Amino acid sequence: MVQMKIFGLFDASEVRVEDPGLKKVVNLNSKLMLKSHGRIKWDPARTKVNVVERLINLLQVPGSRGKKHRIITSWITGKQARCTKIVIDAFKIIEKKTGENPLKVFVKAIENGSPRDEVTAIEYGGARYPQAVDVSPRRRLNLVLRYIANGSYDKAFNKKATIVESLAKEIMAAAEGSSESYAISKRNDAEKQADAAR
Repeated sequence: MVQMKIFGLFDASEVRVEDPGLKKVVNLNSKLMLKSHGRIKWDPARTKVNVVERLINLLQVPGSRGKKHRIITSWITGKQARCTKIVIDAFKIIEKKTGENPLKVFVKAIENGSPRDEVTAIEYGGARYPQAVDVSPRRRLNLVLRYIANGSYDKAFNKKATIVESLAKEIMAAAEGSSESYAISKRNDAEKQADAAR
């Protein structure tokens, strides 16, 4: 039986998630077309949605960070086909530059860029104190995917680099654990704050 590849290009059968915390939430089921049309929205953990599809979905959202509308990418809003092409082209660049399966590099980037500790505020006696907490596997994946999308937007906005090149560069830098990666720097900041709040 022939193993189905993602987009008919990338083989997910050989990719393994090494991080025991992320094993249950990173979905790499092989499908020819990653487009669920919101059919699996009821799944609260989104564990049934392929992780590559989740990255595509994040790229479709205009790049506003909370209330700070720093980067508005209204031209891409909701354009699934365009965002899918961006991810496929970025994966092709990764494959050419590293000589490895781009899904393996992407999973390594997720493992390296996801924070393990962060800070929350607890209220005690009318005062608020920062408290270090462990991050749940589901939130770890949510954060790292958001960081990868935001980091690639930052590198492409008003720059010579295209979004395809910057997304490929961001994923490769995160996979290597390089401080050039936005995801790695955000993870380090969160863990430093958590260490200080212990």
